[in-house]
Amino acid sequence: MPSAVPTAVSAPGKVFLAGGYLVLDREYTALVFGLSARISIVAREIKTSLGVQLSEIVVDSPQFVDAQWRYGYHLAPDDGGIKVTQLHSSGNNIDANPFVEVTLSYALSYITGTAFRRSSHAFDPAQFTILADNDYYSQPHSMTGNEKNPTRFAKFPTTLRGANKTGLGSSAALVTSLTASLLTHYLPSSDFDLTTAEGKRTLHNLAQAAHCAAQGKVGSGFDVAAAVYGSCRYRRFSPSILKNMPEAGSPGFGPALTKLINDTTWDTEIIKEGVNVPPGTALRMCDVDCGSQTVGMVKKVLQWRESNPTESKKLWDELQLRNVKLGTVLSEGKLEEIRNAVADIRELIRSMSTQSDVPIEPESQTTLLDALTNVEGVYNGVVPGAGGYDAVVVLMKDDEATEKRVKDFVANWSKEKGGQVRLLDVKGEMEGVRKENIKEYAGWIP
Repeated sequence: MPSAVPTAVSAPGKVFLAGGYLVLDREYTALVFGLSARISIVAREIKTSLGVQLSEIVVDSPQFVDAQWRYGYHLAPDDGGIKVTQLHSSGNNIDANPFVEVTLSYALSYITGTAFRRSSHAFDPAQFTILADNDYYSQPHSMTGNEKNPTRFAKFPTTLRGANKTGLGSSAALVTSLTASLLTHYLPSSDFDLTTAEGKRTLHNLAQAAHCAAQGKVGSGFDVAAAVYGSCRYRRFSPSILKNMPEAGSPGFGPALTKLINDTTWDTEIIKEGVNVPPGTALRMCDVDCGSQTVGMVKKVLQWRESNPTESKKLWDELQLRNVKLGTVLSEGKLEEIRNAVADIRELIRSMSTQSDVPIEPESQTTLLDALTNVEGVYNGVVPGAGGYDAVVVLMKDDEATEKRVKDFVANWSKEKGGQVRLLDVKGEMEGVRKENIKEYAGWIP
């Protein structure tokens, strides 16, 4: 039976500190940190009048304009699992949301195949409310770098499509938290328990499969791994695992999905031991609103790698060693070695930028990071993940004086250089997906 009382779960965003591009190859690993910025999902029953029956699931995101999606669902023929269809009421111009729609298809199909395979099952109508911490989206330009939004969940005067993301991994956090919420709401704890290792393994596999299907490609999966497990050293799963999955709703999808999620062939490696930042040190991010990211960066880097196998392998092998060294420096608390360990990584990133002609660490970001490193209390920083112009991450002392110096610096930088650089409130943290106290969302849930 579905949960009669509202439930809440959340999953963190991510920052990719070391291992960008390398993570695409199973030969290498990545150092990924979860973030304090989370996407929460509150699940509750939809109450109906006596004698009224609904076959509907509602997903809403009340921080944005016109952000409610209503779905019907039915059991597809030929073992096709649960087919989800977006419903349009009159005058409703809501955009499709593929991440929500695909996640519903995958999660409901898995639930049907797992807990109810011996009997037919109709899902009771339910509403799932998405609430994203403010740092997932750039704040209105009327806010300066030193102002903090007084509420945890800001209201934005725009549609979800029109919001400017800050690159914290919102789609992976959404898919992970929504999948966890659906499993928690509809399954008894004997079939799914988010707090257990087995529950997290099921969630990881299902969220990875759904996220890849929604993106239309098989990614490295580091962002979903961070959403489930939090900060970790990550080695990707083999893309072949998802190679022969039918489309949701097509013949054979249901049993194929159940087998895929429960299979032991997933070869992801997630190591949490020895991944942390020293006490008194914070991993912080700056939103850099001063240029658009170059499209096709990953594709271009991989083309360079293919055309230059010897040189690229030598560079990637050395970069892997330097990435591992940074992880060791951080976990062992060697504060005096952080600056040089990060500088050694950035040196090779710039070399890869030059050789591949891809702006992984563009000159404008190099200038910004070098200047930030001169601020008292800042150790060093990198352009995270695939790089580009959108954000930088810094390792700095975790105290109010250092935070004020950095905020004052980025405010002055923005005035002098144009554009806007803003220190986000978000910090690196260790924990992944978790259950939440429903009282945290008072005022948002009727």
